[in-house]
Amino acid sequence: MRVRTARVPYSTPGPISIMLRFFKIIIGSGFAVVLILIAIVSIRTLSLDVNAGLQLAHWEKTSNISLDIDHHKREEVISKFKEAIRIPTVSFSSTEINTTALVRFNLLLQRAFPTIFSSNLVHHELVANYSHLFWVPGSQSNLMPYLMLAHIDVVPATESDGWVVPPFSAQEIDGFIYGRGTIDDKSSLMGILQALEYLLIKGYAPRRGFYIGLGHDEEISGYKGAMSIVRLLQQRHVQLSFVLDEGLAVLDGVISGLKGPAALIGVSEKGSATVKLSVSTPPGHASMPPRESSIGILAAAVKRLEENPMPRLFGYGPERATFEHLAHKFNYPMKLILSNLWLFSPLIGRFLEQKPDTNAFVRTTTAVTVFNGGVKTNVLPSLAEAYVNLRIHTAQSLQEVLDLIQYTVGDHRVNIELIEGFDPLPVSSSDETSYGFQIIKKTVLDMFPTVVVAPGICVGNTDSRHFKALTTDIYRFIPLWFKPGDAKRFHGINERISRKNYEELILFYSRLIQNCDIQKLPEPHTTLHEL
Repeated sequence: MRVRTARVPYSTPGPISIMLRFFKIIIGSGFAVVLILIAIVSIRTLSLDVNAGLQLAHWEKTSNISLDIDHHKREEVISKFKEAIRIPTVSFSSTEINTTALVRFNLLLQRAFPTIFSSNLVHHELVANYSHLFWVPGSQSNLMPYLMLAHIDVVPATESDGWVVPPFSAQEIDGFIYGRGTIDDKSSLMGILQALEYLLIKGYAPRRGFYIGLGHDEEISGYKGAMSIVRLLQQRHVQLSFVLDEGLAVLDGVISGLKGPAALIGVSEKGSATVKLSVSTPPGHASMPPRESSIGILAAAVKRLEENPMPRLFGYGPERATFEHLAHKFNYPMKLILSNLWLFSPLIGRFLEQKPDTNAFVRTTTAVTVFNGGVKTNVLPSLAEAYVNLRIHTAQSLQEVLDLIQYTVGDHRVNIELIEGFDPLPVSSSDETSYGFQIIKKTVLDMFPTVVVAPGICVGNTDSRHFKALTTDIYRFIPLWFKPGDAKRFHGINERISRKNYEELILFYSRLIQNCDIQKLPEPHTTLHEL
Protein backbone atom coordinates (compact mmCIF):
# COMPACT_ATOMS: atom_id res chain seq x y z
CA MET A 1 0.00 0.00 0.00
CA ARG A 2 1.48 3.28 -1.05
CA VAL A 3 1.35 6.24 1.24
CA ARG A 4 1.36 9.53 -0.51
CA THR A 5 3.06 12.44 1.22
CA ALA A 6 1.81 15.86 0.58
CA ARG A 7 4.22 18.22 -1.08
CA VAL A 8 5.03 21.37 0.82
CA PRO A 9 5.13 24.21 -1.61
CA TYR A 10 8.62 25.90 -1.76
CA SER A 11 8.52 29.58 -0.94
CA THR A 12 11.19 31.85 -2.40
CA PRO A 13 12.78 34.22 0.23
CA GLY A 14 11.40 37.66 -0.13
CA PRO A 15 13.56 40.76 -0.70
CA ILE A 16 13.22 41.81 2.94
CA SER A 17 14.51 38.44 4.13
CA ILE A 18 17.47 38.61 1.73
CA MET A 19 18.30 42.11 2.90
CA LEU A 20 18.15 41.02 6.55
CA ARG A 21 20.54 38.13 5.85
CA PHE A 22 22.86 40.49 3.96
CA PHE A 23 22.89 42.99 6.81
CA LYS A 24 23.58 40.19 9.31
CA ILE A 25 26.60 39.10 7.27
CA ILE A 26 27.84 42.70 6.99
CA ILE A 27 27.37 43.35 10.71
CA GLY A 28 29.00 40.06 11.64
CA SER A 29 31.96 40.70 9.34
CA GLY A 30 32.31 44.26 10.62
CA PHE A 31 32.21 43.03 14.20
CA ALA A 32 34.92 40.47 13.41
CA VAL A 33 37.10 43.12 11.76
CA VAL A 34 36.69 45.40 14.77
CA LEU A 35 37.68 42.58 17.13
CA ILE A 36 40.75 41.81 15.01
CA LEU A 37 41.74 45.50 14.93
CA ILE A 38 41.30 45.77 18.71
CA ALA A 39 43.48 42.69 19.18
CA ILE A 40 46.23 44.01 16.88
CA VAL A 41 46.15 47.48 18.45
CA SER A 42 46.26 46.03 21.97
CA ILE A 43 49.13 43.64 21.21
CA ARG A 44 51.22 46.36 19.59
CA THR A 45 50.50 48.82 22.39
CA LEU A 46 51.62 46.33 25.04
CA SER A 47 54.60 44.89 23.17
CA LEU A 48 56.07 47.61 20.97
CA ASP A 49 59.33 48.87 22.44
CA VAL A 50 61.82 49.41 19.64
CA ASN A 51 64.44 50.59 22.13
CA ALA A 52 64.90 47.21 23.81
CA GLY A 53 67.01 45.40 21.19
CA LEU A 54 70.66 46.04 22.11
CA GLN A 55 70.28 47.61 25.53
CA LEU A 56 70.52 44.25 27.30
CA ALA A 57 72.97 42.70 24.82
CA HIS A 58 76.57 41.82 25.71
CA TRP A 59 78.78 44.55 24.26
CA GLU A 60 82.41 44.03 23.37
CA LYS A 61 84.80 45.49 25.94
CA THR A 62 86.96 48.48 24.96
CA SER A 63 89.34 50.78 26.80
CA ASN A 64 87.59 52.82 29.44
CA ILE A 65 89.71 55.85 30.14
CA SER A 66 87.74 58.04 32.52
CA LEU A 67 88.08 61.79 32.25
CA ASP A 68 87.93 63.03 35.80
CA ILE A 69 87.38 66.77 35.40
CA ASP A 70 88.37 68.22 38.77
CA HIS A 71 87.92 71.85 39.83
CA HIS A 72 91.21 72.97 38.27
CA LYS A 73 90.49 71.26 34.93
CA ARG A 74 86.92 72.51 34.97
CA GLU A 75 88.00 76.13 35.19
CA GLU A 76 90.61 75.51 32.50
CA VAL A 77 88.16 74.03 29.98
CA ILE A 78 85.57 76.72 30.70
CA SER A 79 88.19 79.43 30.19
CA LYS A 80 89.16 77.99 26.79
CA PHE A 81 85.53 77.69 25.77
CA LYS A 82 84.79 81.27 26.74
CA GLU A 83 87.76 82.46 24.73
CA ALA A 84 86.36 80.66 21.69
CA ILE A 85 82.99 82.39 22.14
CA ARG A 86 84.64 85.80 22.38
CA ILE A 87 86.14 85.51 18.89
CA PRO A 88 83.42 86.80 16.50
CA THR A 89 83.84 84.28 13.66
CA VAL A 90 80.76 85.65 11.88
CA SER A 91 79.67 84.64 8.40
CA PHE A 92 77.61 87.59 7.19
CA SER A 93 77.05 86.43 3.61
CA SER A 94 78.66 84.33 0.89
CA THR A 95 80.93 87.27 0.10
CA GLU A 96 81.55 88.56 3.62
CA ILE A 97 83.16 86.53 6.39
CA ASN A 98 85.34 87.69 9.28
CA THR A 99 88.67 86.26 8.11
CA THR A 100 90.59 88.12 10.82
CA ALA A 101 88.54 86.32 13.45
CA LEU A 102 89.07 82.98 11.70
CA VAL A 103 92.85 83.46 11.85
CA ARG A 104 92.56 84.30 15.57
CA PHE A 105 90.49 81.18 16.11
CA ASN A 106 93.13 79.04 14.41
CA LEU A 107 95.78 80.40 16.79
CA LEU A 108 93.45 79.75 19.75
CA LEU A 109 93.06 76.08 18.79
CA GLN A 110 96.82 75.60 18.66
CA ARG A 111 97.23 77.25 22.03
CA ALA A 112 94.27 75.54 23.71
CA PHE A 113 95.09 72.01 22.53
CA PRO A 114 98.89 71.68 22.43
CA THR A 115 98.88 67.89 22.72
CA ILE A 116 96.72 67.47 19.61
CA PHE A 117 98.92 69.74 17.52
CA SER A 118 102.19 68.18 18.74
CA SER A 119 101.20 64.50 18.84
CA ASN A 120 102.81 62.14 16.34
CA LEU A 121 99.53 60.24 16.32
CA VAL A 122 97.46 63.15 14.98
CA HIS A 123 97.78 64.47 11.43
CA HIS A 124 96.45 68.01 10.97
CA GLU A 125 96.05 70.15 7.90
CA LEU A 126 94.51 73.50 7.14
CA VAL A 127 91.91 73.30 4.37
CA ALA A 128 90.72 76.24 2.24
CA ASN A 129 92.78 78.60 4.45
CA TYR A 130 90.47 78.49 7.50
CA SER A 131 88.95 75.00 7.85
CA HIS A 132 90.67 72.10 9.62
CA LEU A 133 90.99 68.36 9.06
CA PHE A 134 92.44 66.06 11.72
CA TRP A 135 93.21 62.39 11.08
CA VAL A 136 93.84 60.00 13.96
CA PRO A 137 94.82 56.58 12.52
CA GLY A 138 93.75 53.45 14.33
CA SER A 139 95.80 50.40 15.24
CA GLN A 140 93.45 48.15 13.21
CA SER A 141 93.45 49.46 9.65
CA ASN A 142 90.71 46.99 8.64
CA LEU A 143 88.15 48.96 10.67
CA MET A 144 86.41 51.60 8.59
CA PRO A 145 87.01 55.13 9.99
CA TYR A 146 84.34 57.62 10.99
CA LEU A 147 84.15 61.42 10.98
CA MET A 148 83.03 63.96 13.58
CA LEU A 149 82.04 67.36 12.21
CA ALA A 150 81.65 70.82 13.72
CA HIS A 151 81.91 74.36 12.40
CA ILE A 152 83.78 77.48 13.43
CA ASP A 153 81.57 80.23 12.04
CA VAL A 154 78.47 81.73 13.63
CA VAL A 155 75.57 83.87 12.51
CA PRO A 156 75.55 87.63 13.23
CA ALA A 157 74.39 88.96 16.61
CA THR A 158 74.16 92.42 18.14
CA GLU A 159 73.34 93.45 21.69
CA SER A 160 70.58 95.76 20.47
CA ASP A 161 68.58 92.69 19.36
CA GLY A 162 67.68 92.15 23.02
CA TRP A 163 70.56 90.15 24.47
CA VAL A 164 70.90 90.30 28.25
CA VAL A 165 74.69 90.50 27.78
CA PRO A 166 76.88 91.39 24.78
CA PRO A 167 76.66 88.37 22.43
CA PHE A 168 80.43 87.86 22.19
CA SER A 169 81.23 88.44 25.86
CA ALA A 170 80.79 84.84 27.12
CA GLN A 171 79.46 86.21 30.39
CA GLU A 172 78.00 83.85 32.99
CA ILE A 173 74.60 84.23 34.62
CA ASP A 174 73.35 81.62 37.11
CA GLY A 175 75.66 78.89 35.80
CA PHE A 176 74.93 79.57 32.10
CA ILE A 177 77.50 80.90 29.61
CA TYR A 178 75.86 83.33 27.18
CA GLY A 179 77.14 84.05 23.70
CA ARG A 180 76.76 83.44 20.00
CA GLY A 181 78.08 79.96 19.25
CA THR A 182 77.44 78.42 22.66
CA ILE A 183 74.81 76.19 21.00
CA ASP A 184 75.69 76.54 17.33
CA ASP A 185 78.36 75.18 17.17
CA LYS A 186 81.45 76.01 19.22
CA SER A 187 80.34 73.88 22.17
CA SER A 188 80.53 70.78 19.97
CA LEU A 189 83.77 71.90 18.31
CA MET A 190 85.59 72.66 21.55
CA GLY A 191 84.07 69.62 23.26
CA ILE A 192 85.38 67.21 20.60
CA LEU A 193 88.90 68.66 20.70
CA GLN A 194 88.97 68.86 24.49
CA ALA A 195 87.97 65.19 24.72
CA LEU A 196 90.71 64.17 22.29
CA GLU A 197 93.27 66.36 24.09
CA TYR A 198 92.58 64.65 27.43
CA LEU A 199 92.55 61.15 25.89
CA LEU A 200 95.93 61.72 24.25
CA ILE A 201 97.39 63.02 27.52
CA LYS A 202 96.25 59.76 29.17
CA GLY A 203 97.99 57.70 26.47
CA TYR A 204 94.93 56.68 24.46
CA ALA A 205 95.45 55.26 20.96
CA PRO A 206 92.35 54.21 18.99
CA ARG A 207 91.68 50.87 17.35
CA ARG A 208 89.41 52.50 14.78
CA GLY A 209 90.78 55.55 13.01
CA PHE A 210 88.73 58.72 12.83
CA TYR A 211 88.63 62.18 11.29
CA ILE A 212 87.61 65.50 12.80
CA GLY A 213 86.44 68.13 10.31
CA LEU A 214 85.95 71.77 11.24
CA GLY A 215 84.33 73.90 8.55
CA HIS A 216 84.60 77.68 8.51
CA ASP A 217 81.52 78.65 6.45
CA GLU A 218 78.67 76.30 7.44
CA GLU A 219 76.32 79.22 8.08
CA ILE A 220 76.61 80.18 4.40
CA SER A 221 76.22 76.61 3.12
CA GLY A 222 79.77 75.26 3.55
CA TYR A 223 80.70 75.52 -0.12
CA LYS A 224 84.34 76.38 0.62
CA GLY A 225 85.02 74.71 3.96
CA ALA A 226 83.12 71.42 4.16
CA MET A 227 83.12 70.83 0.42
CA SER A 228 86.89 71.31 0.27
CA ILE A 229 87.27 68.70 3.02
CA VAL A 230 85.03 66.34 1.03
CA ARG A 231 87.11 66.78 -2.14
CA LEU A 232 90.30 66.11 -0.18
CA LEU A 233 88.91 62.87 1.27
CA GLN A 234 87.59 61.79 -2.12
CA GLN A 235 91.03 62.29 -3.65
CA ARG A 236 92.36 59.93 -1.00
CA HIS A 237 89.57 57.39 -1.70
CA VAL A 238 88.31 57.58 1.89
CA GLN A 239 85.07 55.81 2.77
CA LEU A 240 83.50 56.41 6.17
CA SER A 241 81.57 54.13 8.49
CA PHE A 242 79.45 57.09 9.55
CA VAL A 243 79.47 60.86 10.03
CA LEU A 244 78.35 62.66 13.19
CA ASP A 245 77.50 66.36 12.99
CA GLU A 246 75.40 68.92 14.86
CA GLY A 247 71.63 68.74 14.59
CA LEU A 248 69.21 67.43 17.18
CA ALA A 249 69.58 67.33 20.96
CA VAL A 250 68.18 66.03 24.25
CA LEU A 251 64.66 67.40 24.74
CA ASP A 252 63.57 67.70 28.35
CA GLY A 253 59.94 68.71 28.87
CA VAL A 254 59.67 69.88 25.28
CA ILE A 255 57.44 67.10 23.92
CA SER A 256 54.06 67.43 25.59
CA GLY A 257 52.95 64.27 27.38
CA LEU A 258 56.29 62.48 27.12
CA LYS A 259 57.49 61.00 30.42
CA GLY A 260 61.15 61.96 30.75
CA PRO A 261 63.74 63.40 28.37
CA ALA A 262 64.31 62.18 24.81
CA ALA A 263 67.53 62.22 22.81
CA LEU A 264 66.71 62.57 19.12
CA ILE A 265 69.41 61.55 16.66
CA GLY A 266 68.88 63.10 13.24
CA VAL A 267 68.89 60.47 10.47
CA SER A 268 68.04 62.88 7.66
CA GLU A 269 67.60 66.54 6.78
CA LYS A 270 64.78 68.19 4.93
CA GLY A 271 65.65 69.50 1.51
CA SER A 272 65.68 73.22 0.83
CA ALA A 273 64.73 75.58 -1.95
CA THR A 274 64.57 79.30 -2.55
CA VAL A 275 62.08 80.23 -5.26
CA LYS A 276 61.53 83.68 -6.74
CA LEU A 277 58.09 84.75 -7.94
CA SER A 278 57.99 87.82 -10.15
CA VAL A 279 55.40 89.78 -12.14
CA SER A 280 56.22 92.35 -14.82
CA THR A 281 53.68 94.89 -16.08
CA PRO A 282 53.97 98.18 -18.01
CA PRO A 283 54.78 101.12 -15.72
CA GLY A 284 52.35 103.98 -15.44
CA HIS A 285 50.94 106.79 -13.34
CA ALA A 286 49.02 105.93 -10.18
CA SER A 287 46.17 108.23 -11.29
CA MET A 288 45.23 105.76 -14.07
CA PRO A 289 45.68 102.28 -12.58
CA PRO A 290 44.75 99.06 -14.40
CA ARG A 291 42.36 96.55 -12.83
CA GLU A 292 45.35 94.55 -11.53
CA SER A 293 48.82 95.82 -10.73
CA SER A 294 52.02 93.78 -10.60
CA ILE A 295 51.85 93.91 -6.81
CA GLY A 296 48.20 92.77 -6.78
CA ILE A 297 48.85 89.85 -9.13
CA LEU A 298 51.85 88.76 -7.08
CA ALA A 299 50.02 89.19 -3.76
CA ALA A 300 47.22 86.94 -5.03
CA ALA A 301 49.76 84.28 -6.03
CA VAL A 302 51.41 84.45 -2.60
CA LYS A 303 48.02 84.20 -0.92
CA ARG A 304 47.22 81.03 -2.90
CA LEU A 305 50.49 79.47 -1.74
CA GLU A 306 49.76 80.27 1.88
CA GLU A 307 46.14 79.11 1.72
CA ASN A 308 47.06 75.84 0.00
CA PRO A 309 49.95 74.28 1.92
CA MET A 310 51.92 71.32 0.60
CA PRO A 311 50.27 67.92 1.19
CA ARG A 312 50.36 66.33 4.63
CA LEU A 313 53.00 63.55 4.59
CA PHE A 314 53.23 62.45 8.19
CA GLY A 315 54.19 58.77 8.40
CA TYR A 316 56.06 58.68 5.09
CA GLY A 317 59.41 59.80 6.52
CA PRO A 318 61.63 59.30 9.62
CA GLU A 319 59.07 61.08 11.83
CA ARG A 320 57.10 57.83 12.02
CA ALA A 321 60.06 56.00 13.60
CA THR A 322 60.52 58.92 16.01
CA PHE A 323 57.06 58.50 17.50
CA GLU A 324 57.22 54.71 17.51
CA HIS A 325 60.43 54.87 19.56
CA LEU A 326 58.82 57.29 22.01
CA ALA A 327 55.39 55.62 22.20
CA HIS A 328 56.04 53.57 25.35
CA LYS A 329 56.96 56.75 27.26
CA PHE A 330 53.47 58.23 26.89
CA ASN A 331 50.34 57.57 28.94
CA TYR A 332 47.09 56.29 27.45
CA PRO A 333 45.52 57.09 25.05
CA MET A 334 48.61 58.58 23.34
CA LYS A 335 50.57 55.37 23.98
CA LEU A 336 47.92 53.37 22.12
CA ILE A 337 47.74 55.85 19.22
CA LEU A 338 51.52 56.23 18.76
CA SER A 339 52.07 52.47 18.98
CA ASN A 340 49.71 52.04 16.04
CA LEU A 341 50.67 54.66 13.50
CA TRP A 342 49.81 52.19 10.74
CA LEU A 343 46.23 53.03 11.73
CA PHE A 344 46.38 56.50 13.29
CA SER A 345 48.94 58.40 11.13
CA PRO A 346 46.28 60.66 9.52
CA LEU A 347 44.96 61.60 12.96
CA ILE A 348 48.44 62.46 14.30
CA GLY A 349 49.26 64.39 11.14
CA ARG A 350 46.18 66.59 11.55
CA PHE A 351 47.06 67.20 15.20
CA LEU A 352 50.70 68.12 14.50
CA GLU A 353 49.90 70.54 11.69
CA GLN A 354 48.07 72.86 14.10
CA LYS A 355 51.33 74.40 15.43
CA PRO A 356 54.19 75.85 13.34
CA ASP A 357 56.96 73.99 15.20
CA THR A 358 55.32 70.57 14.72
CA ASN A 359 53.84 71.34 11.30
CA ALA A 360 57.45 71.33 10.05
CA PHE A 361 57.55 67.55 10.62
CA VAL A 362 54.34 66.93 8.70
CA ARG A 363 54.95 68.50 5.30
CA THR A 364 57.12 70.65 3.07
CA THR A 365 56.83 74.12 4.61
CA THR A 366 56.32 77.29 2.59
CA ALA A 367 57.55 80.62 3.95
CA VAL A 368 57.36 83.92 2.06
CA THR A 369 60.45 85.73 3.34
CA VAL A 370 60.93 88.70 0.98
CA PHE A 371 58.42 90.85 -0.92
CA ASN A 372 59.56 93.80 -3.06
CA GLY A 373 57.52 96.09 -5.27
CA GLY A 374 57.23 99.79 -6.05
CA VAL A 375 59.68 102.67 -6.00
CA LYS A 376 57.45 105.73 -5.59
CA THR A 377 54.01 106.41 -4.15
CA ASN A 378 52.53 107.80 -7.37
CA VAL A 379 54.14 105.35 -9.84
CA LEU A 380 52.73 101.97 -10.82
CA PRO A 381 55.58 99.47 -10.36
CA SER A 382 56.71 97.59 -13.44
CA LEU A 383 58.11 94.75 -11.36
CA ALA A 384 57.09 92.97 -8.16
CA GLU A 385 59.12 90.14 -6.64
CA ALA A 386 58.71 87.71 -3.77
CA TYR A 387 61.07 85.07 -2.42
CA VAL A 388 59.75 81.85 -0.96
CA ASN A 389 61.78 79.54 1.26
CA LEU A 390 60.74 75.89 1.26
CA ARG A 391 61.95 73.06 3.51
CA ILE A 392 61.23 69.85 1.64
CA HIS A 393 59.82 66.77 3.40
CA THR A 394 61.84 63.57 2.93
CA ALA A 395 58.93 61.97 1.05
CA GLN A 396 59.06 64.63 -1.67
CA SER A 397 61.60 65.73 -4.25
CA LEU A 398 62.61 69.24 -5.25
CA GLN A 399 61.00 68.78 -8.66
CA GLU A 400 57.69 67.62 -7.15
CA VAL A 401 57.63 70.74 -4.98
CA LEU A 402 58.33 73.02 -7.96
CA ASP A 403 55.52 71.36 -9.92
CA LEU A 404 53.11 71.90 -7.01
CA ILE A 405 54.08 75.58 -6.78
CA GLN A 406 53.39 75.99 -10.50
CA TYR A 407 50.00 74.29 -10.13
CA THR A 408 48.99 76.25 -7.01
CA VAL A 409 49.98 79.66 -8.41
CA GLY A 410 48.12 78.82 -11.61
CA ASP A 411 48.80 82.15 -13.30
CA HIS A 412 50.96 82.42 -16.43
CA ARG A 413 51.69 86.09 -15.57
CA VAL A 414 53.71 84.97 -12.53
CA ASN A 415 57.23 83.90 -13.43
CA ILE A 416 58.57 81.14 -11.15
CA GLU A 417 62.35 80.77 -10.87
CA LEU A 418 64.39 78.38 -8.76
CA ILE A 419 67.25 80.37 -7.20
CA GLU A 420 68.82 77.44 -5.38
CA GLY A 421 67.70 74.14 -3.93
CA PHE A 422 68.43 70.50 -3.24
CA ASP A 423 66.54 67.32 -2.47
CA PRO A 424 66.09 65.98 1.07
CA LEU A 425 69.02 63.94 2.33
CA PRO A 426 68.81 60.13 2.23
CA VAL A 427 67.52 58.55 5.43
CA SER A 428 70.35 56.89 7.36
CA SER A 429 69.88 53.51 9.01
CA SER A 430 68.76 53.28 12.64
CA ASP A 431 67.92 49.62 13.17
CA GLU A 432 69.79 47.12 15.35
CA THR A 433 72.37 46.44 12.63
CA SER A 434 73.22 50.14 12.18
CA TYR A 435 76.73 50.56 13.61
CA GLY A 436 76.85 54.36 13.77
CA PHE A 437 73.36 54.84 15.20
CA GLN A 438 73.77 52.12 17.82
CA ILE A 439 77.21 53.39 18.94
CA ILE A 440 75.85 56.92 19.35
CA LYS A 441 72.79 55.54 21.16
CA LYS A 442 74.96 53.46 23.50
CA THR A 443 77.08 56.51 24.30
CA VAL A 444 73.97 58.57 25.09
CA LEU A 445 72.68 55.85 27.41
CA ASP A 446 76.10 55.46 29.04
CA MET A 447 75.91 59.16 29.89
CA PHE A 448 72.18 59.53 30.52
CA PRO A 449 70.59 56.16 31.45
CA THR A 450 67.08 57.56 31.95
CA VAL A 451 66.87 59.10 28.48
CA VAL A 452 64.90 57.45 25.66
CA VAL A 453 66.70 57.55 22.30
CA ALA A 454 64.91 57.89 18.96
CA PRO A 455 65.75 58.70 15.33
CA GLY A 456 64.61 62.12 14.17
CA ILE A 457 64.55 64.54 11.26
CA CYS A 458 66.45 67.84 11.05
CA VAL A 459 64.35 70.66 9.64
CA GLY A 460 67.50 72.75 9.10
CA ASN A 461 70.63 71.89 7.15
CA THR A 462 74.19 71.14 8.20
CA ASP A 463 77.62 70.66 6.64
CA SER A 464 77.08 66.90 6.83
CA ARG A 465 74.90 66.98 3.72
CA HIS A 466 78.04 67.44 1.61
CA PHE A 467 79.46 64.09 2.81
CA LYS A 468 76.81 61.75 1.39
CA ALA A 469 79.24 60.47 -1.27
CA LEU A 470 81.57 59.21 1.48
CA THR A 471 79.07 57.27 3.59
CA THR A 472 75.50 55.98 3.65
CA ASP A 473 75.04 56.88 7.31
CA ILE A 474 75.04 60.50 8.50
CA TYR A 475 73.81 61.39 11.99
CA ARG A 476 73.07 64.77 13.50
CA PHE A 477 73.21 65.04 17.28
CA ILE A 478 74.85 66.98 20.11
CA PRO A 479 74.04 66.11 23.75
CA LEU A 480 72.79 69.62 24.43
CA TRP A 481 69.88 69.71 26.88
CA PHE A 482 66.96 71.77 25.62
CA LYS A 483 64.20 72.88 27.98
CA PRO A 484 60.97 74.51 26.72
CA GLY A 485 61.87 77.74 24.93
CA ASP A 486 65.55 76.92 24.44
CA ALA A 487 65.14 76.10 20.74
CA LYS A 488 64.35 79.79 20.12
CA ARG A 489 67.86 80.67 21.30
CA PHE A 490 69.27 78.81 18.27
CA HIS A 491 70.16 81.64 15.84
CA GLY A 492 68.15 83.87 18.18
CA ILE A 493 68.89 86.02 21.20
CA ASN A 494 70.42 84.90 24.50
CA GLU A 495 72.01 81.74 23.12
CA ARG A 496 73.53 79.90 26.06
CA ILE A 497 74.82 76.64 27.53
CA SER A 498 75.26 75.64 31.16
CA ARG A 499 78.72 74.91 32.53
CA LYS A 500 77.49 71.43 33.48
CA ASN A 501 76.20 70.70 29.99
CA TYR A 502 79.46 71.79 28.35
CA GLU A 503 81.34 69.42 30.64
CA GLU A 504 78.89 66.67 29.63
CA LEU A 505 79.74 67.30 25.97
CA ILE A 506 83.43 66.66 26.65
CA LEU A 507 82.65 63.42 28.50
CA PHE A 508 80.22 62.34 25.76
CA TYR A 509 82.77 62.71 22.96
CA SER A 510 85.40 60.97 25.07
CA ARG A 511 83.09 57.97 25.55
CA LEU A 512 82.03 58.03 21.90
CA ILE A 513 85.62 57.85 20.64
CA GLN A 514 86.31 54.88 22.92
CA ASN A 515 83.01 53.16 22.08
CA CYS A 516 83.88 53.37 18.39
CA ASP A 517 86.72 50.92 19.09
CA ILE A 518 84.01 48.24 19.25
CA GLN A 519 84.60 46.15 16.15
CA LYS A 520 81.04 44.92 15.62
CA LEU A 521 77.65 45.21 17.24
CA PRO A 522 76.38 42.46 19.55
CA GLU A 523 73.48 40.19 18.72
CA PRO A 524 70.16 41.69 19.87
CA HIS A 525 68.92 40.44 23.22
CA THR A 526 65.35 40.49 21.96
CA THR A 527 63.69 40.87 18.60
CA LEU A 528 61.27 43.57 17.66
CA HIS A 529 57.68 42.41 17.74
CA GLU A 530 56.15 43.21 14.37
CA LEU A 531 52.64 42.76 13.15
